[in-house]
Amino acid sequence: MCCKRRAGVSACLLALTALSTVVLAQEAVNSKQSQGSDSRQVEQLQEQLTETRERLSQSEAKLRELSSVVESLQRQMASLQPAPSASSPAPQAAGEQGAQAAKIGDDEWQLLNAKVEEHQQTKVESVSKFRLKLSGMFLLNIFGNSGTVDEIDLPRVAYPRPPAASDGTFGASVRQSIIGLTGYGPNIGGARTSADLQMDFLGGISAGYSGYSSGIARLRLARMRLDWDKTSVVAGLDNLFFSPNSPTSYMTVAEPAFASAGNLWTWTPTVRVEQKVKTDNVLWKFEGGILDYSGYTGYYQDFRYATPGESSKQPAYAMRISGNGRSEDNPISFGVAGLIAPQRYPGGNDINGWGGLLDWKTPIAPHLELSGEFFSGKGIAGFGGVGLVNVQTQTYQFLVTTAPSIAKLRTIGGWSQLKAKIDARNEFNVSAGYGGFDSMGLRNASASDASLLFIPARNESMLVNYVFKPRSDLVFSLEYRRLKTYNVSDAPYTADHVGASAAFLF
Repeated sequence: MCCKRRAGVSACLLALTALSTVVLAQEAVNSKQSQGSDSRQVEQLQEQLTETRERLSQSEAKLRELSSVVESLQRQMASLQPAPSASSPAPQAAGEQGAQAAKIGDDEWQLLNAKVEEHQQTKVESVSKFRLKLSGMFLLNIFGNSGTVDEIDLPRVAYPRPPAASDGTFGASVRQSIIGLTGYGPNIGGARTSADLQMDFLGGISAGYSGYSSGIARLRLARMRLDWDKTSVVAGLDNLFFSPNSPTSYMTVAEPAFASAGNLWTWTPTVRVEQKVKTDNVLWKFEGGILDYSGYTGYYQDFRYATPGESSKQPAYAMRISGNGRSEDNPISFGVAGLIAPQRYPGGNDINGWGGLLDWKTPIAPHLELSGEFFSGKGIAGFGGVGLVNVQTQTYQFLVTTAPSIAKLRTIGGWSQLKAKIDARNEFNVSAGYGGFDSMGLRNASASDASLLFIPARNESMLVNYVFKPRSDLVFSLEYRRLKTYNVSDAPYTADHVGASAAFLF
C-alpha cells in the first residue's frame, strides 16, 4: 500500500509539472499570437509542447510498469503469509491499515527495493514457464600429500609405498566444483512440486593434456519432491535418508569426509515418505523408503548388469525415526534407523544384509555443536563407511568369491565432529572417524581367498579445519587430515593430507 501511495504521489507531481508546462506554453502561444509575433516562434513553442506531451506519455508508461511490479510483489508477500485462524483478531479498519503502512521503516523499503531489482534481473527460463533456479559452487582445492593414497585430490585410504616411488605429492583440482538446477512446479493435490539436479566433475579422468585437471561430469543427485504441510514424498537419485549427517569439509565435497572411515554416504535411487508430527517441544519425523542397493560391484563397469542387490528381486528397506528441536537458532536432532538389504550372488548364494544406525546433532555449549553417527551391521559396506577401494576389480571372480565373503562379515563404524562457530564468519571443526570389519572373520576368510588380505581390516581418519566466510557467497578453508589404514597381517599405513580451499557460491 505504501508503494502504491508513493507511486501515486510521484504520478501527481509529474502530472502537475506537465500540466503547468502545457498551460504556460499555451499562454505563451496566445500572447505571441496576440502581439503579432512571427509564425516561427509559434512553431517552436508548439514543438516544445509536443515534446512535453511525449515525455509525459513515457513517464505514465513507466509508472504503470512500476505499479504492476509492486502489485506482483504484494501478491507474493500475501501468498507467503499464513491464513488467519479463527482465533485471530478482526481485520483493521482502513484508517488503521494506512497508519500501519505509514510506519514502514528503512529496512522494509530496502527489502522492497531489493525485490524490485531482483525482478529486473534476467531469469533462467524453463519450457514449462515455472520458476527455475541455477545454483552451484566453484571450488578450487590446492593440496599436498605425505605418503601414498588411493586418489591424491580426494584420498580415502593409505597404501604401502611402492618401491622407488615418491613419498609425497602436490597438486590442485577443480573437479569437486558443483552445478545444480532446481525447478518449482504447480501444486498438485495440495502438494508443492519441485525437482533438482546436481552434478560435479569427479566422474573420471578424460583424455588429453588437461584430463587430470578437468575431470568428467558426474550426476550426483536427481530427485523430485511432493511436499504437503506435514508429509513429503521424494523419489530419485538421492542421499541416504537414514544417514543424514556429514562432517564439514571443503576438501571432501565430491564425497563426504570419512566416506571410507565410518560415514555411510552413497547416492542411490530411492523412494521415501516423510511424516512430521509436531508436539509442544519436539518435531518428530518418521521416514521410510526403498532403495536400489548395488552391493559390491566393480566388474564390467562399461555395461549395466544386475548388481547383487538387484539380483535378489527386492529393494533394500530402511526406516528412520528422529526427534528434532523446534528452534532454528539452536538445531538439535537425534535419530535411530534400521535397514535390510537382500542380496543374491552367482551360484544362488543369498545373503540378507542388515544394519542399525544412530545419528545426532546438538549444541553442547554456546558456539559449540556436536554431531556424528554410529552404525553396525552386515552386508552394508556397499553404502560406504569402510575401505573397499583397493579390492573392487573388474573380474568375475571378485563377484563370485570375494564379494560374498565380504558381505558375510560384520562391520562397525562411526564418526563424530565438534564444531566451534566463533561468529558468522569464522568456525573451527575437529572430527574423527573409524570403519572396519570383524578382523577375526576377515583373517579366517582370507585363508581361502588371498585377495581378502588386501582389504583394509579397519580404516581411521581425523581432520582439523578452519573455515572463513567473509561473505555469504565466498568461502576460504585450511585443512589437515590424517589417514591410517590397517590390513589383516601388515603394519598400519599412514598418510597426511594438507589442503587449502577457495569456494564461490552462486
